[in-house]
Formats: sequence, structure tokens, C-alpha cells
Amino acid sequence: PRLRLSEIRAEAYDVVLNGVEIGGGSIRIHEPELQEKMFEMLGISPEARESQFGHLLRALRLGAPPHGGIAFGLDRLVMLICGEQSIREVMAFPKNNRSMDLMTSSPAEVDPKQLRDLGIKLAKDQKL
Repeated sequence: PRLRLSEIRAEAYDVVLNGVEIGGGSIRIHEPELQEKMFEMLGISPEARESQFGHLLRALRLGAPPHGGIAFGLDRLVMLICGEQSIREVMAFPKNNRSMDLMTSSPAEVDPKQLRDLGIKLAKDQKL
């Protein structure tokens, strides 16, 4: 059975300064049985679990201590210090609302000569 969204819980935390989130983290799942149950409740098939997450499940079966993490967004803190309303105003290489970097015009097509020089061959994704 799939889990209802209203029943999902996490041990997660945010660091908020003056109403702006500047960091966040969570306690991770370290028990393989619980991770398997979560995959089941999310409707991930046993085959997909193994192909996409087999490495994680094998590592958890070897034993992992309780662990968590937190990350701070220095750019968000700088935005607050500078009194800016948008994080794009303080980022060195901001992207526009279409996820393009206007300074480097990326993402962009790569020159075929450059690919040849680097020994890189592009291949289309195959549908599973």
C-alpha cells in the first residue's frame, strides 16, 4: 500500500534568520529495513529499488550509525546582510528564471570539434 502524504514525517530542521531560511538538514535513515519499507510505501518496485538504490541498501546492511547533516546557504546570508530581496543579486553567476547563465550562455550546445578533441561522444538516452 502506498503512503498518504498526510502521514509522511521526517526528522528535519531549518535554520531561519528574520524569516529567511539560511540552512537546513535532517536525520537520515540508517536502518535497511526502514529504508526498504519507505521504498515500498512510496510505490518503488523491488526491481527499481535494486537498480536505483541497491548500492545504498547494501551499504546500510553493512551497518551505518545514526547520522544527519545540515547545510547553510552562505549566499542567502549574504543576501540578508546586503539587504537584497533576491538571492540572484548576490550570486557570482546567477541564472535567470529560465535557468540560463547569461554570462556564459549556458546551457548551450557544445562545438563538435571540441567534443572530438576531448574524445567525448554524445549518445541519446535509451528508454528503459
